[in-house]
Amino acid sequence: MNVQVEKLEKNMAKMTVTVPAEDFEKATVEAYNKQKNRITIPGFRKGHAPKAMIEQMYGAGIFYEEAVDIILDRTYPEACKESGLEIASRPEISVDKIEKGQDLVYTATVAVKPEVELGQYKGLEVVKADAEVTDSEVEDEIKRAQEKNARIVTMDDPEREIKEGDIVNIDFDGSIDGVPFAGGKGEDYPLTIGSHSFIDNFEDQLIGHKLGDKVDVHVTFPDNYHAEELKGKAAVFAVEIKTIKEKQLPEIDDDFASEVSEYDTLAEYKDSVRREIKERKEKWAAQENENNVVAAAVANATIEVPDAMIDTEAEQMMSNFRRRIESQGMKFDQYMQYTGMTADALKSTMKPQAETTIRTRLTLEAIVDKEGIEAPEDRVNAEIERSAKQYGMEADAFKEAIGDQIEQLKRDLAVQEAIDFLVAEAKLTDAPKEEEKKAEAKPEKKKRTTKKAAEAKEAAEAEGSKEQ
Repeated sequence: MNVQVEKLEKNMAKMTVTVPAEDFEKATVEAYNKQKNRITIPGFRKGHAPKAMIEQMYGAGIFYEEAVDIILDRTYPEACKESGLEIASRPEISVDKIEKGQDLVYTATVAVKPEVELGQYKGLEVVKADAEVTDSEVEDEIKRAQEKNARIVTMDDPEREIKEGDIVNIDFDGSIDGVPFAGGKGEDYPLTIGSHSFIDNFEDQLIGHKLGDKVDVHVTFPDNYHAEELKGKAAVFAVEIKTIKEKQLPEIDDDFASEVSEYDTLAEYKDSVRREIKERKEKWAAQENENNVVAAAVANATIEVPDAMIDTEAEQMMSNFRRRIESQGMKFDQYMQYTGMTADALKSTMKPQAETTIRTRLTLEAIVDKEGIEAPEDRVNAEIERSAKQYGMEADAFKEAIGDQIEQLKRDLAVQEAIDFLVAEAKLTDAPKEEEKKAEAKPEKKKRTTKKAAEAKEAAEAEGSKEQ
């Protein structure tokens, strides 16, 4: 096998691989052995027709496609090593010469890992993420707990009117110009007043009505409604109110605190809520600071990322996304039909993130190399232990199983070390307070000079010149 490398523009390269004729012939024999049981030749039992006879009847190229696949599986990985290139994309393969008794020649066009020109990455000034907890955040958290512990009580009073927040069960029958339409009928439908889950002002028109009332609700379907035949149409729903339920919230007091937490008083409960929110926000802030510092370093770096590299990353993201969808019990094709997207459209939406991922990784790897960063042994061992446990293996067995991949593991951990290094070197500044923002935004007042003041100034200057 012979490999020739040609560097192309924009971090692309072309490998021309020449495979000896005898190796190509062996591949066609393997292809024949794989396919012969599926080929029928008059006068021969299936699977017993000679290769030459099949080629004479169907042409020499009948085994070429399978033979090329065999050749690529065997030669492409070795060709990549021999080329000395850091290949960063799937290859675009083209067979340039294929003929019986001749050398096989194919080309593989690939993206190569781009050079990174680092900009400033140490001492980056980044606004620190705010981890302060406000009183309103604490109150909101407690209100959510209050909502979760609400009681739903059925209202039996015939004089009780529907109000905002009530849950009603209704029968409804919709029509347009007196004609019922598909999907316009429902029985015992639970509807929360104020949820705006029904079109237009449907729910508002039930407020003030009572148990057992029959109401005509008038609505207009929006112009962008999903059913084409209903867009912009005025409809009437005959509604019967079957039940009215009220959501009753508990009082937020010491009793409430003791029921929803391990604390006896509301004050203690509020303090615990504040601590929990603080812990969450500090974790979020640490991650946000990391992201912002890394993003600043990436923005300062110059990298020419080839399109083929972005395309390969986007395809990998697509594969991961497909696995997540299918792990949730939905077939990927069904998901695509449900969202109305094509695979190409979905992949296109992923390309910006794919490019960001590539730029981030390349920048961090360049910093690892420039700073000579290595992952500490204890961090490597801890990661091996964690991964081994995940697969139900002993650490030594896992280490042996991954073989050479341990070097990639060390590289990945070194990249995380680089992130820690950037954050430690960065200058995290507090965000300006609201008053400071307003002061900065406020234009400086210019001194205004009245007409009389200007005349007095001119007179004084004139008098001064006379004295001189």
